[in-house]
Amino acid sequence: MSGHLLYVVLQAFSVFAGVFAFWKGGAAERLAAGVVIVNVAIGYLTKQFMPESESVIRLANDGVAALALLAITVRFGAPWMGGAMLFYAAQFALHSYDLVMQRTAFDYFGALVNNINWNGVVWCLILGTASAWRARVRRAKAAAAAAANQASAPVPVSPTTTP
Repeated sequence: MSGHLLYVVLQAFSVFAGVFAFWKGGAAERLAAGVVIVNVAIGYLTKQFMPESESVIRLANDGVAALALLAITVRFGAPWMGGAMLFYAAQFALHSYDLVMQRTAFDYFGALVNNINWNGVVWCLILGTASAWRARVRRAKAAAAAAANQASAPVPVSPTTTP
C-alpha cells in the first residue's frame, strides 16, 4: 500500500469516527469529534497547500487540538478523554524529539509513532462514543421500565365514609 493511500485511509477512518461521535455520542463526544474533524481538515489542507510549513503547522494544530480536548476533559470528565490526552502527550514527545533532532521529514519510526498516537486518539473517541451510547440506551430502558411499573401499579383507594 502506498504512503499516500495509507494516509487517506487513516484520515477517512478519523472522519468516520467523528461522524459516528456526532451521530451517537453525547455532548463531550460531539465536541471532541469537532476537534478531530478540524484537526484532520487542517492537516490535510496543510499537506496539500503548504507542505514546506507542514511540521510547524502540525505542531500548532496538535497543540490547539490538545488544549481543546483538555478543556472538554475538564468540563465533562469523560474517562475516555484521559486516554486521548495520554496519546497526545506521546505525540508531543514525538514533536519534541523532531525539534531537538532537527528532523524535517518523517522517517519510518516517526510515521509509525505518529500513526499509532493518532489512531489511539481516534479509538478513544470511538470507544467513548460507544460507551456514551450504551449508557444512554440503558437509562432510556430503565426510565421506560419505571414508567411501565408506575402505570401498572394499582391506584390506592381511599376509604370513603358513608352516612
